[in-house]
Amino acid sequence: MTRKKIQKIIDALETEYHSKSTGYSSKNILDVLIAIKLSQNTTDKSSHKAYTNLRSKYKSWEDVMNAPLNNIKELIKVCGLANTKAPQIKTMLKEMKARYGKLDLDFLHSKSNQDIYGELLQYNGLGVKTISCVLAFAMGRSVFPVDTHVHRVLNRTGIVKANTPEKTFEQATEIIPDDEKVSFHTNLIKFGRNRCRAVNPLCNNCFIYKECEWSEKKFYKERNKETEVIENNFIIVEHI
Repeated sequence: MTRKKIQKIIDALETEYHSKSTGYSSKNILDVLIAIKLSQNTTDKSSHKAYTNLRSKYKSWEDVMNAPLNNIKELIKVCGLANTKAPQIKTMLKEMKARYGKLDLDFLHSKSNQDIYGELLQYNGLGVKTISCVLAFAMGRSVFPVDTHVHRVLNRTGIVKANTPEKTFEQATEIIPDDEKVSFHTNLIKFGRNRCRAVNPLCNNCFIYKECEWSEKKFYKERNKETEVIENNFIIVEHI
């Protein structure tokens, strides 16, 4: 796919979803990190509820660190996998306090992206996607996180040709303009939820249909010609 065509898709999604942004660099790094951690394998709405529960009960992340594990599990159970996420968060906070002397990650602003990946990958339960979201949404870096929606849409449209999110991340990092990375990521999530769905995509109601190179688009355009779009545009990092 040509860069001109890629830019046309970027612009079309921006016109539809209005998520033009270069990041949210004024946000607290640890706040965003834990919010994204809670959002793993669940919806943004349920993970936001879990995040809000924690922040309402405890005044600081140090209070969360010292809280009984079962209390944390109960507060975040709404987002699922509480038996995994709660101990990982509690352990991560303890390890950060021991390593840095306080629960403050502002020192990361002075580090390169590569060094930040290396630093945060030390913690169990944090992967490249989560750290990429922290870089983009808490630190204002030009990083392009790839989740299942982004991976699916980029490959269906033909912007990349990759069989794993990791390879999509590598290819997209090279071809998506730096000043478009954060907003395009956000817009792709909304587009993937609302139209280019994993199951039964609404190709009948697709504003980039002509640009899309997916071989099955004609089938789904006909199959879903009477189906309307139900919008779900809640993004957790926009509410932290």
